[in-house]
Amino acid sequence: MKYAPIALVLSAIILAFSSMFVVSEQEQAFVTRFGKIQGEPKINPGLYFKLPLSDEVHRFDRRILEWDGRPSESITQDKKTIRIDTYARWRIEDPILFFEKLKDEDFARSRLSAILDGATRTAVSQHDLVEVIRSVPREEVLAGDSSQTADREQKLQEFTKGRQKISDEILKESAPKVLEFGIKLLDFRFKRINYSAKVQAAQFARMIAEREKIAAEFRSKGQGGAEEWLGRKLKELDRINSEATLKEKVLLGEADAEAARIYAEAYSKSPEAQEFYKFIKTMETYKEVLSHKDLMILSTKSEFFNFLHEINPASKAGPK
Repeated sequence: MKYAPIALVLSAIILAFSSMFVVSEQEQAFVTRFGKIQGEPKINPGLYFKLPLSDEVHRFDRRILEWDGRPSESITQDKKTIRIDTYARWRIEDPILFFEKLKDEDFARSRLSAILDGATRTAVSQHDLVEVIRSVPREEVLAGDSSQTADREQKLQEFTKGRQKISDEILKESAPKVLEFGIKLLDFRFKRINYSAKVQAAQFARMIAEREKIAAEFRSKGQGGAEEWLGRKLKELDRINSEATLKEKVLLGEADAEAARIYAEAYSKSPEAQEFYKFIKTMETYKEVLSHKDLMILSTKSEFFNFLHEINPASKAGPK
Protein backbone atom coordinates (compact mmCIF):
# COMPACT_ATOMS: atom_id res chain seq x y z
CA MET A 1 0.00 0.00 0.00
CA LYS A 2 2.95 2.30 0.57
CA TYR A 3 3.52 2.36 -3.23
CA ALA A 4 -0.06 3.32 -4.06
CA PRO A 5 0.58 7.09 -3.98
CA ILE A 6 3.53 6.65 -6.30
CA ALA A 7 1.43 4.63 -8.71
CA LEU A 8 -1.28 7.24 -8.65
CA VAL A 9 1.23 9.99 -9.37
CA LEU A 10 2.77 8.03 -12.22
CA SER A 11 -0.68 7.30 -13.65
CA ALA A 12 -1.60 10.94 -13.41
CA ILE A 13 1.60 11.92 -15.19
CA ILE A 14 1.01 9.35 -17.92
CA LEU A 15 -2.57 10.49 -18.40
CA ALA A 16 -1.47 14.11 -18.48
CA PHE A 17 1.13 13.45 -21.15
CA SER A 18 -1.19 11.24 -23.19
CA SER A 19 -3.82 13.97 -23.15
CA MET A 20 -1.45 16.53 -24.73
CA PHE A 21 -0.15 16.74 -28.28
CA VAL A 22 1.95 19.30 -30.13
CA VAL A 23 1.31 20.60 -33.63
CA SER A 24 4.47 21.93 -35.33
CA GLU A 25 4.75 24.67 -37.94
CA GLN A 26 4.87 22.05 -40.70
CA GLU A 27 1.73 20.19 -39.62
CA GLN A 28 -2.00 20.43 -39.32
CA ALA A 29 -4.04 17.96 -37.29
CA PHE A 30 -7.45 17.02 -36.00
CA VAL A 31 -8.76 14.63 -33.35
CA THR A 32 -11.12 11.69 -33.75
CA ARG A 33 -12.93 9.98 -30.90
CA PHE A 34 -13.87 6.42 -31.70
CA GLY A 35 -13.56 7.34 -35.37
CA LYS A 36 -15.67 10.49 -35.16
CA ILE A 37 -14.01 13.83 -35.85
CA GLN A 38 -13.93 16.18 -32.88
CA GLY A 39 -13.87 19.93 -33.40
CA GLU A 40 -12.03 21.97 -35.99
CA PRO A 41 -8.62 21.06 -37.41
CA LYS A 42 -5.61 22.50 -35.63
CA ILE A 43 -3.68 24.52 -38.19
CA ASN A 44 -1.76 26.81 -35.85
CA PRO A 45 1.36 25.46 -34.15
CA GLY A 46 1.13 24.92 -30.42
CA LEU A 47 0.09 22.60 -27.57
CA TYR A 48 -3.35 20.98 -27.66
CA PHE A 49 -5.29 18.55 -25.48
CA LYS A 50 -7.31 15.42 -26.11
CA LEU A 51 -8.90 12.65 -24.10
CA PRO A 52 -6.46 9.87 -23.44
CA LEU A 53 -7.10 6.41 -24.83
CA SER A 54 -10.30 7.33 -26.69
CA ASP A 55 -8.98 10.17 -28.85
CA GLU A 56 -6.61 9.76 -31.80
CA VAL A 57 -4.61 12.54 -33.49
CA HIS A 58 -4.32 12.58 -37.29
CA ARG A 59 -1.49 14.69 -38.67
CA PHE A 60 -1.04 15.97 -42.20
CA ASP A 61 1.65 18.04 -43.85
CA ARG A 62 0.68 21.68 -44.37
CA ARG A 63 3.64 22.46 -46.64
CA ILE A 64 3.57 22.59 -50.43
CA LEU A 65 3.84 19.04 -51.76
CA GLU A 66 5.04 17.78 -55.10
CA TRP A 67 3.44 15.57 -57.69
CA ASP A 68 5.68 14.11 -60.39
CA GLY A 69 3.77 12.52 -63.22
CA ARG A 70 4.91 9.48 -65.12
CA PRO A 71 6.11 10.10 -68.71
CA SER A 72 3.41 9.11 -71.16
CA GLU A 73 2.75 9.37 -74.89
CA SER A 74 0.08 11.59 -76.35
CA ILE A 75 -1.04 12.58 -79.86
CA THR A 76 -1.36 16.23 -80.84
CA GLN A 77 -4.08 17.70 -83.01
CA ASP A 78 -1.75 17.58 -86.04
CA LYS A 79 -1.20 13.84 -85.44
CA LYS A 80 2.30 14.03 -83.93
CA THR A 81 3.11 11.48 -81.22
CA ILE A 82 5.05 13.04 -78.35
CA ARG A 83 6.24 11.85 -74.95
CA ILE A 84 5.24 14.19 -72.11
CA ASP A 85 6.61 14.46 -68.58
CA THR A 86 4.73 16.79 -66.19
CA TYR A 87 4.83 17.92 -62.57
CA ALA A 88 2.57 19.83 -60.20
CA ARG A 89 2.57 21.43 -56.75
CA TRP A 90 -0.33 20.99 -54.32
CA ARG A 91 -1.29 21.45 -50.70
CA ILE A 92 -3.74 19.88 -48.27
CA GLU A 93 -6.25 22.69 -47.85
CA ASP A 94 -8.90 20.86 -45.78
CA PRO A 95 -7.39 18.04 -43.69
CA ILE A 96 -10.77 16.68 -42.57
CA LEU A 97 -12.11 16.43 -46.12
CA PHE A 98 -8.78 15.04 -47.25
CA PHE A 99 -8.93 12.36 -44.53
CA GLU A 100 -12.51 11.42 -45.35
CA LYS A 101 -11.93 11.13 -49.11
CA LEU A 102 -8.32 10.03 -49.49
CA LYS A 103 -6.92 8.96 -46.09
CA ASP A 104 -3.24 9.58 -46.96
CA GLU A 105 -0.84 11.29 -49.38
CA ASP A 106 -0.08 8.17 -51.44
CA PHE A 107 -3.71 7.74 -52.42
CA ALA A 108 -3.94 11.49 -53.02
CA ARG A 109 -1.07 11.31 -55.53
CA SER A 110 -2.78 8.47 -57.38
CA ARG A 111 -5.96 10.59 -57.67
CA LEU A 112 -3.91 13.54 -58.86
CA SER A 113 -2.28 11.33 -61.49
CA ALA A 114 -5.65 10.24 -62.83
CA ILE A 115 -6.99 13.80 -63.01
CA LEU A 116 -3.89 15.60 -64.30
CA ASP A 117 -2.84 12.95 -66.80
CA GLY A 118 -6.32 12.90 -68.31
CA ALA A 119 -6.49 16.69 -68.50
CA THR A 120 -3.02 16.78 -70.07
CA ARG A 121 -3.86 14.27 -72.81
CA THR A 122 -7.09 16.11 -73.57
CA ALA A 123 -5.33 19.49 -73.81
CA VAL A 124 -2.51 18.13 -76.00
CA SER A 125 -4.96 16.44 -78.37
CA GLN A 126 -6.71 19.79 -78.90
CA HIS A 127 -3.58 21.70 -79.95
CA ASP A 128 -0.92 21.40 -82.64
CA LEU A 129 2.62 20.40 -81.77
CA VAL A 130 3.97 23.95 -82.10
CA GLU A 131 1.52 25.13 -79.42
CA VAL A 132 2.80 22.53 -76.98
CA ILE A 133 6.53 22.98 -77.44
CA ARG A 134 6.77 26.77 -77.73
CA SER A 135 5.93 29.37 -75.08
CA VAL A 136 6.90 32.80 -76.42
CA PRO A 137 7.32 34.09 -79.98
CA ARG A 138 10.86 34.74 -81.10
CA GLU A 139 12.49 36.11 -84.21
CA GLU A 140 13.70 33.54 -86.68
CA VAL A 141 17.46 33.38 -87.14
CA LEU A 142 18.43 32.22 -90.61
CA ALA A 143 21.88 31.80 -92.07
CA GLY A 144 22.72 33.83 -95.14
CA ASP A 145 20.32 36.02 -97.09
CA SER A 146 16.81 35.54 -95.72
CA SER A 147 15.33 36.25 -99.15
CA GLN A 148 17.06 33.15 -100.46
CA THR A 149 17.04 30.75 -97.50
CA ALA A 150 13.76 31.57 -95.76
CA ASP A 151 11.57 28.97 -97.36
CA ARG A 152 8.43 27.61 -95.77
CA GLU A 153 10.12 24.74 -93.95
CA GLN A 154 12.77 26.95 -92.32
CA LYS A 155 10.39 29.62 -91.00
CA LEU A 156 9.26 29.33 -87.41
CA GLN A 157 5.65 28.30 -87.21
CA GLU A 158 3.22 30.77 -85.71
CA PHE A 159 1.12 29.86 -82.68
CA THR A 160 -1.66 31.48 -80.66
CA LYS A 161 -1.44 30.02 -77.15
CA GLY A 162 1.81 28.27 -76.42
CA ARG A 163 2.91 25.83 -73.73
CA GLN A 164 2.47 28.22 -70.81
CA LYS A 165 -1.17 29.00 -71.57
CA ILE A 166 -1.93 25.32 -72.12
CA SER A 167 -0.43 24.59 -68.70
CA ASP A 168 -2.60 27.29 -67.17
CA GLU A 169 -5.67 25.81 -68.83
CA ILE A 170 -4.89 22.36 -67.42
CA LEU A 171 -4.41 23.91 -63.97
CA LYS A 172 -7.69 25.83 -64.24
CA GLU A 173 -9.60 22.75 -65.35
CA SER A 174 -8.11 20.39 -62.74
CA ALA A 175 -8.18 22.67 -59.68
CA PRO A 176 -11.96 22.37 -59.07
CA LYS A 177 -11.79 18.60 -59.46
CA VAL A 178 -9.19 18.12 -56.73
CA LEU A 179 -10.75 20.72 -54.43
CA GLU A 180 -13.49 18.23 -53.53
CA PHE A 181 -10.75 16.06 -51.98
CA GLY A 182 -9.54 18.88 -49.73
CA ILE A 183 -6.59 19.56 -52.05
CA LYS A 184 -5.58 22.91 -53.49
CA LEU A 185 -3.70 22.62 -56.78
CA LEU A 186 -1.10 25.40 -56.84
CA ASP A 187 0.85 24.88 -60.04
CA PHE A 188 1.15 22.65 -63.08
CA ARG A 189 3.99 22.54 -65.62
CA PHE A 190 5.36 20.53 -68.51
CA LYS A 191 8.72 19.25 -67.33
CA ARG A 192 9.87 17.64 -70.56
CA ILE A 193 8.45 17.12 -74.05
CA ASN A 194 10.14 14.71 -76.43
CA TYR A 195 9.21 13.26 -79.77
CA SER A 196 8.45 9.59 -79.94
CA ALA A 197 11.24 7.48 -81.44
CA LYS A 198 9.64 7.40 -84.90
CA VAL A 199 8.80 11.10 -85.00
CA GLN A 200 12.19 11.98 -83.51
CA ALA A 201 14.01 10.17 -86.33
CA ALA A 202 11.90 12.00 -88.92
CA GLN A 203 12.53 15.37 -87.24
CA PHE A 204 16.27 14.73 -87.07
CA ALA A 205 16.28 13.81 -90.75
CA ARG A 206 14.42 17.04 -91.57
CA MET A 207 16.84 19.09 -89.47
CA ILE A 208 19.83 17.43 -91.15
CA ALA A 209 18.33 18.14 -94.57
CA GLU A 210 17.80 21.80 -93.63
CA ARG A 211 21.36 22.15 -92.37
CA GLU A 212 22.72 20.46 -95.49
CA LYS A 213 20.67 22.83 -97.64
CA ILE A 214 22.06 25.85 -95.81
CA ALA A 215 25.58 24.40 -96.08
CA ALA A 216 25.08 23.88 -99.83
CA GLU A 217 23.96 27.51 -100.14
CA PHE A 218 27.07 28.65 -98.29
CA ARG A 219 29.26 26.50 -100.55
CA SER A 220 27.45 27.81 -103.64
CA LYS A 221 27.93 31.39 -102.50
CA GLY A 222 31.58 30.70 -101.74
CA GLN A 223 32.13 29.09 -105.14
CA GLY A 224 30.37 31.98 -106.83
CA GLY A 225 32.49 34.47 -104.93
CA ALA A 226 35.66 32.58 -105.83
CA GLU A 227 34.73 32.53 -109.51
CA GLU A 228 33.89 36.23 -109.36
CA TRP A 229 37.27 37.06 -107.87
CA LEU A 230 38.99 34.77 -110.39
CA GLY A 231 37.19 36.59 -113.21
CA ARG A 232 38.26 39.93 -111.77
CA LYS A 233 41.84 38.67 -111.54
CA LEU A 234 41.92 37.46 -115.15
CA LYS A 235 40.32 40.69 -116.32
CA GLU A 236 42.92 42.69 -114.43
CA LEU A 237 45.72 40.54 -115.84
CA ASP A 238 44.39 41.10 -119.37
CA ARG A 239 44.25 44.84 -118.72
CA ILE A 240 47.81 44.89 -117.40
CA ASN A 241 49.09 42.78 -120.32
CA SER A 242 47.27 44.97 -122.82
CA GLU A 243 48.69 48.13 -121.31
CA ALA A 244 52.17 46.58 -121.15
CA THR A 245 51.95 45.39 -124.78
CA LEU A 246 50.75 48.80 -125.90
CA LYS A 247 53.53 50.48 -123.99
CA GLU A 248 56.03 48.02 -125.49
CA LYS A 249 54.80 48.74 -129.01
CA VAL A 250 54.96 52.47 -128.40
CA LEU A 251 58.51 52.22 -127.05
CA LEU A 252 59.60 49.97 -129.93
CA GLY A 253 58.04 52.35 -132.43
CA GLU A 254 59.74 55.31 -130.82
CA ALA A 255 63.03 53.40 -130.74
CA ASP A 256 62.72 52.39 -134.41
CA ALA A 257 61.85 55.94 -135.35
CA GLU A 258 64.82 57.24 -133.39
CA ALA A 259 67.13 54.64 -134.95
CA ALA A 260 65.86 55.49 -138.43
CA ARG A 261 66.45 59.13 -137.72
CA ILE A 262 69.98 58.44 -136.54
CA TYR A 263 70.68 56.22 -139.56
CA ALA A 264 69.26 58.78 -141.92
CA GLU A 265 71.28 61.52 -140.31
CA ALA A 266 74.48 59.45 -140.37
CA TYR A 267 74.19 58.11 -143.93
CA SER A 268 73.00 61.35 -145.50
CA LYS A 269 76.19 63.28 -144.89
CA SER A 270 77.88 62.25 -148.20
CA PRO A 271 77.17 60.20 -151.36
CA GLU A 272 79.67 57.58 -150.21
CA ALA A 273 77.81 57.22 -146.95
CA GLN A 274 74.56 56.78 -148.79
CA GLU A 275 76.11 54.07 -151.01
CA PHE A 276 77.54 52.35 -147.97
CA TYR A 277 74.12 52.41 -146.22
CA LYS A 278 72.55 50.91 -149.31
CA PHE A 279 75.23 48.19 -149.42
CA ILE A 280 74.80 47.38 -145.71
CA LYS A 281 71.03 47.06 -146.02
CA THR A 282 71.45 44.79 -149.08
CA MET A 283 73.84 42.53 -147.17
CA GLU A 284 71.47 42.35 -144.22
CA THR A 285 68.66 41.36 -146.56
CA TYR A 286 70.74 38.53 -148.10
CA LYS A 287 71.73 37.37 -144.62
CA GLU A 288 68.15 37.06 -143.55
CA VAL A 289 66.97 35.43 -146.76
CA LEU A 290 69.85 33.01 -147.50
CA SER A 291 71.38 30.20 -145.44
CA HIS A 292 74.71 28.42 -145.67
CA LYS A 293 73.13 25.65 -147.74
CA ASP A 294 71.76 27.99 -150.39
CA LEU A 295 73.61 28.46 -153.73
CA MET A 296 73.28 31.88 -155.29
CA ILE A 297 74.14 32.57 -158.96
CA LEU A 298 74.64 36.25 -159.67
CA SER A 299 74.01 37.91 -162.94
CA THR A 300 76.39 40.50 -164.18
CA LYS A 301 73.49 42.89 -164.17
CA SER A 302 72.48 42.25 -160.55
CA GLU A 303 72.87 44.95 -158.00
CA PHE A 304 74.89 42.75 -155.65
CA PHE A 305 77.33 41.88 -158.47
CA ASN A 306 77.70 45.55 -159.21
CA PHE A 307 78.63 46.13 -155.56
CA LEU A 308 81.31 43.43 -155.74
CA HIS A 309 82.52 44.61 -159.11
CA GLU A 310 82.90 48.19 -157.97
CA ILE A 311 85.16 47.23 -155.10
CA ASN A 312 88.75 48.39 -155.83
CA PRO A 313 91.20 45.58 -154.88
CA ALA A 314 94.03 47.97 -155.09
CA SER A 315 92.51 50.06 -152.32
CA LYS A 316 92.44 46.97 -150.08
CA ALA A 317 96.07 46.01 -150.90
CA GLY A 318 97.40 49.34 -149.81
CA PRO A 319 100.58 51.09 -151.05
CA LYS A 320 103.37 48.90 -152.50
